[in-house]
Amino acid sequence: MTITQKMLGEFENEMANTRKTLERVPTDKFGYKPHPKSPTMGWLAGHVATLPSFVSMTVESDSFDVLSGPRNEFPETSEEALKRFDETSQKARAALQSCTDEAALKPWTLLAGEKKLFELPKIAVIRTFAMNHLIHHRAQLTVYLRLNDIPVPALYGPSADENVF
Repeated sequence: MTITQKMLGEFENEMANTRKTLERVPTDKFGYKPHPKSPTMGWLAGHVATLPSFVSMTVESDSFDVLSGPRNEFPETSEEALKRFDETSQKARAALQSCTDEAALKPWTLLAGEKKLFELPKIAVIRTFAMNHLIHHRAQLTVYLRLNDIPVPALYGPSADENVF
């Protein structure tokens, strides 16, 4: 079993929790933002929905240039966000399943034009800049839900809205 295949159980749990969270985001709240410096709920839902693509992109390439690389188009509705999430998470799952240990340990570079921002093994990029990044923004999204009196899903145990005890 490869390093990335060993991550699949955790990946599946995080993707299930992320989908539960995205299912709660109503389209009519896409414009909500709790502070002028905060992104909108729609932008955040779109970012969360597309972040799994960072897993497959990391496995399938050796670098990404933030200045010239492709940009994600963000969904305009909750349904589009869920569809995009399902697509990106399925592709990420397939990438993790097929990634060899040799590929997972290969360096991956983030660029800004000619400037190297960082270089890390692909497995570290997957863990930090894909998985942890997704979890961070999903947590932000649960705060937005709470601030709008939308029930927060139970993720790592019961939530105040889904207390099973």
